[in-house]
Amino acid sequence: MTSRITLELLRKRAEHNECQISTLEEISLHQQDLCRIELLDTACRDLKILYLQNNVIPKIENVTKLRKLEYINLALNNVTKVEGLDGCESLQKVDLTVRQKRWQDNIWNTAV
Repeated sequence: MTSRITLELLRKRAEHNECQISTLEEISLHQQDLCRIELLDTACRDLKILYLQNNVIPKIENVTKLRKLEYINLALNNVTKVEGLDGCESLQKVDLTVRQKRWQDNIWNTAV
C-alpha cells in the first residue's frame, strides 16, 4: 500500500524543528512507501535538503517552488521522469542511484 505526503507526516518528521514545517531546511521522508512528491513546494519552501530514498516515486515533480533546494535524494525509487527542476535555482545534486525501473526516453524534460 502506498502513502502520500501529508501535513501530519511533515510535522512528525519536523520534530527537530519544533514541528514547524514552514521553516524546515531539511527533511527525511525515506522508506515511507511514498508514490508522489507533493505538498513540499507549498508547505516547505525553505527546504535545502530532501531525503526521499527507498520509496516508489516514479516522477520528480512539484518541486519548482523549492528555490533553496540544494540536494534531493531519490535513490532506490522508480523514477523514470523528471519535471520542474528548473525552479530549483540552488540545486547542486540529484541522487538517482539504484533506480528500480528503466529510464524513459528524454527523462529530463527541463534543464537542471
